[in-house]
Amino acid sequence: MNYFSSDFKLGILGGGQLGKMMLYSTRMYDITTHVMDASSEAPCKIACNQFTIGDLMDYDAVYNFGKQVDLLTFEIENVNVDALETLEKEGVRVFPSSKTLRTIQNKATQKLFYRDHDIPTSDFSRFAYLSEIEDALENEALDFPFVWKAAQFGYDGKGVKIVRELSDLHGLPVGECIVEELIPFKNELAVIVARTVHGEIKTYPVVEMEFHPEANQVEYVICPARIDDVVAKKAQDVALKVSKAFKHVGLLAVEMFQTEDDEILVNEVAPRPHNSGHQTIEASYTSQFEQHIRAILNLPLGKTESKVGGIMVNLVGAEGHTGDVIYKNIQDIMKLEGVTPHIYGKKQTRPFRKMGHVTIVNEHINEARRIAEEVKKTIKVISK
Repeated sequence: MNYFSSDFKLGILGGGQLGKMMLYSTRMYDITTHVMDASSEAPCKIACNQFTIGDLMDYDAVYNFGKQVDLLTFEIENVNVDALETLEKEGVRVFPSSKTLRTIQNKATQKLFYRDHDIPTSDFSRFAYLSEIEDALENEALDFPFVWKAAQFGYDGKGVKIVRELSDLHGLPVGECIVEELIPFKNELAVIVARTVHGEIKTYPVVEMEFHPEANQVEYVICPARIDDVVAKKAQDVALKVSKAFKHVGLLAVEMFQTEDDEILVNEVAPRPHNSGHQTIEASYTSQFEQHIRAILNLPLGKTESKVGGIMVNLVGAEGHTGDVIYKNIQDIMKLEGVTPHIYGKKQTRPFRKMGHVTIVNEHINEARRIAEEVKKTIKVISK
């Protein structure tokens, strides 16, 4: 099928920054894109061919949007899966599939999937209600500390909390959730796997992620991860095993823990371009966004090796600032060698909202990490 400068229409559910960066590649290839998002100010609006306002969790909105395109993908997991399933039955190609998304959407279902497919992951228990956790603690069937996760709709650090005492449960959502063993780990790692319709598969190098201690958001992504080659190989092998089990089409970002004994445990996955791959725009031969487009269109996958060491710094809204955004000192970081800022186009900032990212490339990863620290200290995302 001819996708380039043709009547082919690619639909993207979700108009946030991931969708916007996918559009870098669709514009490069002159692929017609339709995007749907609930916000009239979504970042994708400026770069797609047609923009539709609609609720991604509404069956009719997703179904009617999907009937207008030839192939449908998404940049966020919170999408009405029933509508995707109907569209597939009616001949619309959906990648990753509704089956893949349905499994991943619910963290309890996702964890059971790992158990059923002998994929290493932390021990867990599932609960229909938060009150059941309190009962389990009272009956000594559960011990502190542990990690609480909402079964659905968690993102950007929301829906996850380390629980060390009973009071930590106060104020959490009361619905379905899981409790995971709190794993002592050396590193949080991630591997992005790309897979086409016909099963061609490639992995990106293992990255290391450093998280903000309060917001539970990634602050730095470091590529290549500063780990032993044996551990890196083990992480990539686990990621490939996860990919094989899902038989996904597109990208699958596999987040993992490197334990103190250098074992690899899968934390969770995302079936789309991911925060752990933003540095690929500048640092890799093929960005994760171009690779996702290649994979879902069943085109040959691009080279995944890095051209140079890369670090991504998330730009999030500063605490105490809500309103019209200002990127304070952005000119100062642009003077630094190998620094490229990406501004997502969100006009309103609030504490810890993802507003952009900065990539630092350097032949020496430790020097890149030093510059990344300088970037983080210099630029501030504040309000007027």
